[in-house]
Amino acid sequence: MAEQGKAAEGRIRIGIGGWTFPPWRGRFYPAGLAQAKELAYAAGQLTAIEINGTYYGSQKPESFQRWHDETPDGFVFTLKGPRFTTNRRVLAEAGPSIERFVTGGITRLGAKLGPINWQFMPTKSFEPEDFAAFLSLLPRDCDGITLRHAVEVRHPSFACPEFVALARRHGVAVITAGDSPYPQIADPTAPFAYLRIMGTTEMAGGYDAAAIARWAARARDLAEGRVPEDLACAGVPQPPGPPRDVFLFVIGGFKEANPAAARALIAACA
Repeated sequence: MAEQGKAAEGRIRIGIGGWTFPPWRGRFYPAGLAQAKELAYAAGQLTAIEINGTYYGSQKPESFQRWHDETPDGFVFTLKGPRFTTNRRVLAEAGPSIERFVTGGITRLGAKLGPINWQFMPTKSFEPEDFAAFLSLLPRDCDGITLRHAVEVRHPSFACPEFVALARRHGVAVITAGDSPYPQIADPTAPFAYLRIMGTTEMAGGYDAAAIARWAARARDLAEGRVPEDLACAGVPQPPGPPRDVFLFVIGGFKEANPAAARALIAACA
């Protein structure tokens, strides 16, 4: 499937979280499709997948290689960093955990390695010095491959100019929460944007046509270097910037409908 986005824009990649979910069989996956072929099928319908399994435990290097080999050129995986790294009281002590993760085979994905999502518990509040120490620990490359980092912060204390400025200094993206109970921080802080939208319902397509149109327009704005006026920011307003790659995932909500919503967004952004 061709990537979304025009030459004057960043690339827009749209997908879902994971690819193994029994209710998708017969709804997203054709009836009778072998489970071993589900990733290849999903990669032919979508342009990105966020891997959740890396949050819960380490994966073998051979698994990353297999995922690389089973997907087409241009497809991208984003990875969740391990919970053992982010679910700790003192983030400044996370260095060894970060190193184990980034040297544990993720570079086998090669050009298909997208940003790493460092997700924090909703109870984790913003402690400026400790969070700055954590961002300083994030490596910029591994095995000759540039690493891109994003943080998913879910405590209201992060919705402040000091946090936005800190993320911008480190070139780390702040993940934008959409249709979600978490604070929305859409400020541009990195050369790419990362969104997780969570509002699908039991309707056939997950989102109605108006919602698809709104999120597609927002994705195009971001790809062109603008911040959509209807997304909330927490920092000092910024002028339009250069084009940015955009990673948008339909996550949570009514999970059964997420692939349909992602496909509808891909069509709307084409």
